[in-house]
This record gives sequence, structure tokens and C-alpha cells, in this order.
Amino acid sequence: MKGIIGKKIGMTSIFAADGKQTACTIVEVAPNTVTQIKTQETDGYSAVQLAIGDKKEKHATKAEINHFAKAQTPAKKFVKEFRNYSIEKNLGETVTIDIFSEGDSVEVVGTTKGKGFQGVVKRHGFSGVGEASHGQHDRQRAPGSIGGSSYPARVFKGMRMAGRMGGDRVKMKGLKVVKIFSEKNYILISGSVPGHNGSIVLIQK
Repeated sequence: MKGIIGKKIGMTSIFAADGKQTACTIVEVAPNTVTQIKTQETDGYSAVQLAIGDKKEKHATKAEINHFAKAQTPAKKFVKEFRNYSIEKNLGETVTIDIFSEGDSVEVVGTTKGKGFQGVVKRHGFSGVGEASHGQHDRQRAPGSIGGSSYPARVFKGMRMAGRMGGDRVKMKGLKVVKIFSEKNYILISGSVPGHNGSIVLIQK
């Protein structure tokens, strides 16, 4: 595996030479610092820890300051571990956007937008009653029956009902790297990426 931490900027479109339009998500990928290298001998598994975003020293704990000092870098805001990293890096070195090429197939992990408490139509795609005829009054977005009466005399676990929506960790697969702007640290990925603008995402291959 190889991967990097980025920040979602927004969406745009790219037009090919034949006029075909592709919706893309812009991700800003600043150079990631290698802050820890885990091996089978020392930790029981192989992984590389990457970090981005400087944190003010007054906002960092002593443990964080000492941990990042080993990599000769100030404390960082966002830290992510990538298992079985395929790129050989030493402590304190940086990983840049150049690990990807245009046309690569990638996966993007992010946290979806929080929607708060939502009903069944928005949360699960229920169609609702549809028409307000036959005595239906303000029932267009109601869930309908949720369980039996005398049997089973309860509501089954897992029943799709209203509740908190969003804020879930989601992995989007099968996306492609459309274009890379190395001088601006921008990468354009086809399709949508989970999360709001400014959220942290993981790009991995």
C-alpha cells in the first residue's frame, strides 16, 4: 500500500480533448512528514506514520512534542498510520503527491457530512405515502408500520427508522487520478469524495 493525507478543497470539472466532461474533487496534498516507522520486530506489524499541519506548541502535550521531536519536526495536527507501506522512507523525510500518477486508480477515505436527526425519507430513501388521499393527513413522510401487534409484540433490531445521519467513516473505491498539479500540491480525483470542504481525507492505492 501507498497513501497520503490530504485536505478536500471542493469540486470542479475537467474537459477532455473530445469534449467529455468529468466531475472532479480537488484535494490539497501538502508534503507529509514521516513521524514514525513501525516494524515487525519492534511493534509486531509493519507501518508508516504520516502527519500534516503544524500545531502550536502551547496546544500540544509534552508527549506529542517529544514524539514529533524524534522526527525533528514540530507537533502536528493530523496523524495517520498506513500499514505495509510500499515506499521506503526514513524518519523525518517527506512523502509528496508525486507517489501518484495521472490515471492511477485510488481509494479515498473520509468522514461524511453530519446531517443531524433525519427522518426515514432522507435517511433511508423511503418513498412515503405519495398521495394525500384516502384519509391520509400529513403522512407523506411517515415511516408507516414498524412491527407486529400481538406477534412478535416488539420492533425487530435493525429496523430502518429516523435517527442521526452522517458523520460516518466512508471509503470510496474505484476513483481515478485525473490530473496532478505538483507546483500547487493539488490532485484532481474523479467523482465525489466524502466530507465537507476543508475536511481531512486519506488517498491510498
